[in-house]
Formats: sequence, structure tokens, C-alpha cells
Amino acid sequence: MKDQIHYQRVAEVPGLVLSTGRLSEFHFDRHYHLDYHIGLVSEGVQRQKFRGGSVLLGPGSIVLMPPGEIHDGTGEGCDAYTLKTFRVPAELFNQVAEELSGSSREPALAGLMIEDSLRAAHLVHLHNAMHAGKQASPLALQSEWLSLLEFVFTQSKTIKPQDMKAGLSPRHFQRIKEYCVAHLAQKISLDELAAICGLGQFHFLRQFKQSIGMTPHAWLVRLRLEHACALLCKNPQSIAEVAHLVGFYDQSHFNRAFRQAFGVAPSSY
Repeated sequence: MKDQIHYQRVAEVPGLVLSTGRLSEFHFDRHYHLDYHIGLVSEGVQRQKFRGGSVLLGPGSIVLMPPGEIHDGTGEGCDAYTLKTFRVPAELFNQVAEELSGSSREPALAGLMIEDSLRAAHLVHLHNAMHAGKQASPLALQSEWLSLLEFVFTQSKTIKPQDMKAGLSPRHFQRIKEYCVAHLAQKISLDELAAICGLGQFHFLRQFKQSIGMTPHAWLVRLRLEHACALLCKNPQSIAEVAHLVGFYDQSHFNRAFRQAFGVAPSSY
């Protein structure tokens, strides 16, 4: 099998670059990066050497590499492996760290491997969703991305997130609701909603979840489905037209979400 490596920028997170490699013969010699790398192996096993030790990175493991950390990477055994990496510019990484902690101090992150099968599977899903591009929800991707970085900071113990006890005000929530209803057929991003409240993305995400009891993405999906019910009752439109009017990118996606929410297909409502 010929080795394959692919890089892709992510429009929803400016500066972020994804890399995916299916490798059997290629070896990463000892090297370092000027940005932060969050990597995981979804199939097979890679051996990495860093900080005087050697670790096996396979499914269920996550490796964090800060700028300047010397390391290498090679396949373990004769089988190919698949490596997925989030490549994060220092400016973006530090910007989120400052918003989380309330401090402009640059986090002192060292090379680290974390064993967490559930989180690793979640990161594979996020990587794949970001790779899908146009079909993904900007609100979902940006929210999951911030949750990923919060996990990185928490696990590495480099910063302590601020306590945020206050939630969204009723006025801010009303403005969010009005904006989403007015733009229901369009893609809505986390930074748009945060800007309505004059908050940073992470603060908005935390305050919304604390006030409403749902993530912004889950709340918006439900809003779209509730409006879909009203359209299905009132207007003789096709299911594909209803899906488009409430912001689902295709009918199959709409059908899955509707069935999950109401237990039946839209055609049976």
C-alpha cells in the first residue's frame, strides 16, 4: 500500500489544520513543531519517543505535543496505521487559554500521552466531521473544538478554567432566539451567537449550557425540528423543502434528526 498524507484547513476554526496519514513505510524522524499538535491513531499502532521515553500510540490514546518538543514517530509492527492530527497555531491555542483562565500567561504544556478511549473516539468523530466540511454544522464544530481544548488544558493541568456562575440574561437569550428564528434556514456559528451577547465563545458556551440546560447546538437543532413540525402541519410542502427551510443540509439528515426526536419519520407526522 502506498503511504498517503493529507492536510486540510478548517473554515470554521481559522488557523486550524487537520492532517490524516495512512502510513506503513514512512517514518517521522526526530523533529519538532512551531505549533501545538493533538494527535491520535485510529487504526494500528505508532511508536513515539519523547522526553526520554517511548510510548505506543493506538486507538484510545491521545498525544499532546507543544511547540519545540522533540519527538519522532514510526509504525509498530508490519501493519499500516492511521494517524489523525489537529495542528493548532500558538496564537489560537493561547487565545483560547486566555479566555478560559482569564490570564494572558502562556500555558506551559509538555509532551503528554493520555489514555482515554471515550475521548479518543470522540476526537476521531470530530476530526472526521471537520474533514467533511460543508455538511457539518459550524455551531457544533466550534463548540466541540472548544470542549476539546478545555479537555487538553484540564488533563495537562497547565491552566485552571475560570469559575463562571452567572448564566445568560433573559434579554440575551431572547435576542439569541430571535436571531436563530430569523436565520433558521442558514448556517449559524458559535461566534455569531457569542457576539450577540458581547461574550467570548467559551464564556458564551458555558453560560448558555448553565442557563438553558442544553448546548447551543442541541437547542438549535430542537428549534429547527419544532418549526419543521409546524410547517408539516400547515403547508403542503415536500419534506425536502421543509428540511431546507429549517436549516438541514439534506433530507436524510433531517429524517434522522426528526426520527430521533419524535420517534417517527417526518412523513408520519
